[in-house]
Amino acid sequence: MVTSESTSKVRPSGEGKAVLPLDIARIREDFPILKMKVHDKPLVYLDNAATTQKPQRVLDALNRFYTRECANIHRGLHYLSDQATVDYEHARTRVQRFLGAAESSEIIFVRGTTEAINLVAHSFGRKFVGPGDEIITTVMEHHSNIVPWQMLCEEKGAKLRVVPINDAGELILDEFEKLLNPKTRLVAVAHISNALGTVNPVRRMIEMAHARNIPVLIDGAQAVAHTKIDVQELDCDFYCFSGHKIYGPTGIGVLYGKAQWLEQIPPYQGGGDMIISVTFEKTTYNCPPHKFEAGTPHIAGGIGLGAAIEYIDNLGLDHVAAHEHDLLEYATRRISAIPGVRIIGNAQKKSGTLSFYLEDVHPHDIGTILDRDGVAIRAGHHCAMPVMDRFGIPATARASFACYNTREEVDALVRGVDKVREIFAR
Repeated sequence: MVTSESTSKVRPSGEGKAVLPLDIARIREDFPILKMKVHDKPLVYLDNAATTQKPQRVLDALNRFYTRECANIHRGLHYLSDQATVDYEHARTRVQRFLGAAESSEIIFVRGTTEAINLVAHSFGRKFVGPGDEIITTVMEHHSNIVPWQMLCEEKGAKLRVVPINDAGELILDEFEKLLNPKTRLVAVAHISNALGTVNPVRRMIEMAHARNIPVLIDGAQAVAHTKIDVQELDCDFYCFSGHKIYGPTGIGVLYGKAQWLEQIPPYQGGGDMIISVTFEKTTYNCPPHKFEAGTPHIAGGIGLGAAIEYIDNLGLDHVAAHEHDLLEYATRRISAIPGVRIIGNAQKKSGTLSFYLEDVHPHDIGTILDRDGVAIRAGHHCAMPVMDRFGIPATARASFACYNTREEVDALVRGVDKVREIFAR
């Protein structure tokens, strides 16, 4: 399946910098699951926007924790607890550096992007949102960046305002600017759309919001594995992502928050480790990040996430992004040439996600037939039903790329879609 042509070509990145090709054959050796067969066919895994596969480095980190240092953290005085605490907090520091945060106390470990957004909706919303206030989000959001704000608005008597998109799947910034007003308490927007692959101009949006003293939350679930993030350069107030989207374990994620906000907002949950003292008369809360990390955390997950970030750092996100862009361009050309195919999302700036619709064929049928040939894609509304409504379709078939994918796998996808057309033409 992997040939010399699978290695990405040298292409420009940044300001005149040349990005060297990745050794894709070597990278694929790092992912044990890619050796398996599905229905007696080689696995072609193109569902990376849903979750990425895990390199051996991450699997080893999880195994090491459970076999050599399994203990609770921040509590014990014995060797295992001390070692687990050191490794867990080392992972927090690694995330801090990865995101460019000013200090490790701005990094809160959560279950994933969904919990991070709910944390902000609950804690920030409880203190700063009231009747008549407004929250701004966009049409292209994942449900996890819609529903928590709907719940908050219903509880507080606030209003959810929505930024529209154009036919290419790009946010209409003029409409966004019109929505910003003295009643706006928060802007919540995806860095990259999971359904369209659109890369949003979040830095410009943050500048526009901050000019009116409005804080901004960025959903980075689809961005962290594909583009370098510097939260201080972006100047966002909150940034969140899920570990399983960046080659790490499930059940672990990150909320970055500016220290000034984390100090002001109340905790999301109560329990152990988020307190300094407790009496029946009064509880004194711990300082961030512990203030927001009640109970025993996903210790192995945090350590595994640290290992995943180390892995992607070693590859170099510039290299990964160049390779995925090459795959996206190649796949877009090949899929667009298939009669009856409609590409959903044609933004000028896109990440490695290709959503398409084949006339007279439901995407679930596409996904099922492709699976029989070992090709794994996602078919459905992608937890982004407003996007589907915007384009007048029930769902899309979505192929999404990662560092280990190849042009040959794109060819397998194309052959599968051609097979779908043949079957439904009969």
